[in-house]
Amino acid sequence: MITFDISQWRAWAPGLSAPADWQIWANGHYSPPSDAPAPDVGFLPAMQRRRLSYLARMAFAVGWPLAEGQEALPLVFVSRHGETPRTFSILGELAARQPLSPTQFSLSVHNAVIGLWSILRGSTCEMTALAAADDGFEHGVLEAAALLAEGAPGVLLIVTEEVPPEAYQPWISDVPFAYALALLLTPGQQWQLSMAAAPTASPAVTLPNGLGWLHAVLNECDSFTHTGKLRTWNWQRQP
Repeated sequence: MITFDISQWRAWAPGLSAPADWQIWANGHYSPPSDAPAPDVGFLPAMQRRRLSYLARMAFAVGWPLAEGQEALPLVFVSRHGETPRTFSILGELAARQPLSPTQFSLSVHNAVIGLWSILRGSTCEMTALAAADDGFEHGVLEAAALLAEGAPGVLLIVTEEVPPEAYQPWISDVPFAYALALLLTPGQQWQLSMAAAPTASPAVTLPNGLGWLHAVLNECDSFTHTGKLRTWNWQRQP
């Protein structure tokens, strides 16, 4: 079992940016559209904004405000599918025997987002990019907790997914809409997270784990579980 505090959170999805917007979503009164413009990242120079994909813009939109005023803030970036749309575009260019853009290729790798983050923030803190299965969110929390245990005063966790191209729809079913979630983890006892083996018959999962956590928090649930194919994660919030 690990313990930690979550001092701040920020999330974005099409039509959802403020906490009040997300509360409406959590109450079941709003379903984000599958196709909408990327979030505004006007706090970045125009030249740099043009390099950011939809996925990267979401990550920066939720993470940047939480990092403000934090001089040394390690980052854990989690995405199961990463830059799938950019990679799919590159594959299309290969199939058409078109020349590839070195910039597009370099930004398609899974750690491209943290590389851009390091450059644009001028940060040399520890940064990790994870791609796990259906419980990448909890693996990101574990990584952040390990950094806290090593003495980091805080760790920024960003989880984000983009709606995949239509060709991937038969194989990718865990992205109900594009979203990004950022948590600022600090040392403390507010939250407890433990792991157990998954039951033989796993319940149907309606939301990816990051959004499941947000839904539970906004509905004031102090205890809930995320069960996948291999593991069950038990969340407990102290009163």
